[in-house]
Amino acid sequence: MTPPHRDSEPQGHQQHTHTHSHGPAAPVSAHLRKVIAAVLIPFAAAVLVGLVALWPGGAPAHERTGVGFDRQTQQGKVVSVVKVDCKDVNAAQLPVSGETTPPAEDRSTGKNLCEKATVEVTSGPDQGRRFIEVVQPDAPRQLRKGQGVVVAYAPDAPHDLQYSVTDVNRKFPLVLLAGIFALAVVLVGRMRGVMALVALALSFAVLTLFILPAILQGSNPLLVAVVGAGAIMLIALYICHGLTARTSVAVIGTLISLLLIGLLGSLFIGWASLSGNTDDNTGLIHGLYPHIDMSGLLLAGVIIGSLGVLDDVTVTQTSAVWELRQANPTMSAKQLYRAGIRIGRDHIASVVNTLVLAYAGAALPLLLLFSVAQSSVGTVANSELVAEEIVRTLVGSIGLVASVPVTTALAALVVSADRTGVGAEAGASAPVRSGRGRRRRAKP
Repeated sequence: MTPPHRDSEPQGHQQHTHTHSHGPAAPVSAHLRKVIAAVLIPFAAAVLVGLVALWPGGAPAHERTGVGFDRQTQQGKVVSVVKVDCKDVNAAQLPVSGETTPPAEDRSTGKNLCEKATVEVTSGPDQGRRFIEVVQPDAPRQLRKGQGVVVAYAPDAPHDLQYSVTDVNRKFPLVLLAGIFALAVVLVGRMRGVMALVALALSFAVLTLFILPAILQGSNPLLVAVVGAGAIMLIALYICHGLTARTSVAVIGTLISLLLIGLLGSLFIGWASLSGNTDDNTGLIHGLYPHIDMSGLLLAGVIIGSLGVLDDVTVTQTSAVWELRQANPTMSAKQLYRAGIRIGRDHIASVVNTLVLAYAGAALPLLLLFSVAQSSVGTVANSELVAEEIVRTLVGSIGLVASVPVTTALAALVVSADRTGVGAEAGASAPVRSGRGRRRRAKP
């Protein structure tokens, strides 16, 4: 009786225990670990050196201009709201055109009624101070008694005009939504979800403590973005997916794709003469910190914005190749690549569509303005505001598309070159048991 194939029983064990793409990764040989470490350790060291060299130590101080977000603000609360005749408070609505439009008229009384709100400052040195805020009946934001608001403080204005309501306090609904999100992630992802939240918190720490202050201090935005994105990538991937060869391959694939995005972004932002200074917010930044390279800031935004989606693509492709190899250890690198790229094509279609729609949704008000103006498609696309989004979307999408074959090829080569075989994670006892079984089955 011919004994069965040597690897038949371990293969069945592998197929039974590895049924999803993000399960535990099989260990690889010491040789492959050394090769991967030879690539990643210098990169991680360069990121660490960059963090130390560019560390800003906080955002630089400046005198507030009182414009836009650069205003002194405090918390406030609406104490009371009463209806008054708009003429009594000398209220008029000034639209964008600058023409004065009388407030809407109350048909029952024939009067134009406005809301006269009494607002109390609840934080800062003037806590307890009250002021009057008049709200037009057609204003987009109406006030109600007991509502929390954000008040702007203008120290150079007359005493009665120093405070004004600038926005509504939205902290509670935002915190509640964040809590629901965190709970959902933990309930579904369990320990992986907890680690994902930890990685998210650390990523925001890198963004707020390093990237933003370093750019404000005058460091090159592109260099800061590359170092910061490298730190976020290493933190997020290794915390979420473990310190394994499979994760390391995803890191290398992400790094190569980010380099491509940086090169293409730098080329086309310069070629299209995009200044990065296209709206009130970027204009305010340029006015406060004229030394900041706004086009470099635009490129930094492209790199950081693409990083999150790249992580997903590279991890998924690497995991797919690993699982294919574990399901069929006889597959060659070429066969693994072909099978993995078929999975990647489906991923490309969904991810690119997601990225384009995300940018289009963010620019929807702008697109509506062009639609109202009945501008041609060519005119709309040629405007700097829209051209920025086009370059941002297409450069990021090219990087995403390129990450699929690059990462799939890397994973196929690495897992095929593994000298230990993909059955190593079954443990040393499995081959011994299967060997005894073969000897028993070999008896006539």
